[in-house]
Amino acid sequence: MQKSVLHIAPENFAGVPYDFMRMHKAHGDHSRLITLHKNPLGFTEDICLNLPISRSSLAKSYRLSRSLVKQSINRTNAVYWKPKSFIDSLYFSLQTRSRISSIEQLINSEQLDTFDIIHYDGGLDFTRDSRFAKRWKAMGKSIITCYYGSDLRARGIIREMDEMSDLKLTSEFDHLAMKDDLEYVFYPYDSSELPTIQPEKDFTNIRIVHSPTNRLYKGTELILSVIEKLKKSFTFEFLLLENLPRHDVLSIKSQCTISIDQVGGSFGGTGYGKAGIESLAMGIPTITNMTDDYVQWLPDNPFIVANTAKQLEESLIELIESPKLCQVLGEKGKQWVHSHHSYEKVNEHLKSLYHKYGIL
Repeated sequence: MQKSVLHIAPENFAGVPYDFMRMHKAHGDHSRLITLHKNPLGFTEDICLNLPISRSSLAKSYRLSRSLVKQSINRTNAVYWKPKSFIDSLYFSLQTRSRISSIEQLINSEQLDTFDIIHYDGGLDFTRDSRFAKRWKAMGKSIITCYYGSDLRARGIIREMDEMSDLKLTSEFDHLAMKDDLEYVFYPYDSSELPTIQPEKDFTNIRIVHSPTNRLYKGTELILSVIEKLKKSFTFEFLLLENLPRHDVLSIKSQCTISIDQVGGSFGGTGYGKAGIESLAMGIPTITNMTDDYVQWLPDNPFIVANTAKQLEESLIELIESPKLCQVLGEKGKQWVHSHHSYEKVNEHLKSLYHKYGIL
């Protein structure tokens, strides 16, 4: 049974909400994605409201200080979001008033009331009071919330969104221990976004790449310290890709032989994200951090696990000294991405959850 699925997200996080939309369309469903803010890294948009948001260092520091991030280390339970002060309450009240008219116009112009399923990527409505989600729920729409990372770890859960959700999803392993009613789904990924022509890997000419969207989350400073140490004994090129257009990042990555996703980040959880998936899909051995529980839960994963500076150093030395191992791990990574993250596999699993929760 075909359904129409509307995705709503604060922004197109690493292109994942857009991939969900493309996945639905690839399997015959009608789907659109509405984002509130333009993604600064150049990921493709569908309908972007381009609402104003400051991305200055000062604004980011303020949001970090007002969030739950500083309390998130070793957290074992999710927390409900609420305004921290009268100023916060006033800010979100004014924000809501400023958005209502334009959102109503969007609903009418894009016929959003005709969608069957409203899929909130990030668990956040157009406004903090969840008024549009409440309206759609009253109209008999199915409400789905999906958490990708800092939305649950740092901001916290919007209580009213949580209470009205028919299905609650996550793509982050550590979330499963924080909230016991979450269902896990892999990120959908389609390798067609990769460069059409990828150079054949020369694993004897080592090029190591790291492409963080947030240095704090990805443990970039730790990674840089290990790289500088290894440069004294080994010959390789290291590429730190930041603030580059999406096309350029993929083009440069395709020419690399080892990728470091994240190691020792304080607040970004463990495991991997879009950067790790695309590296594997290009046949690049990829290093990331994972807890023992995570490794046991995902036993066939092809990642090289490094949780500390010492483990990262040892892993890099092993890969630098063994081109054959790099080649074997690269092939394993490509096969694993197809088996777990392809549109076909993720759509099949998501549809089974729709049936389980009475959405289809």
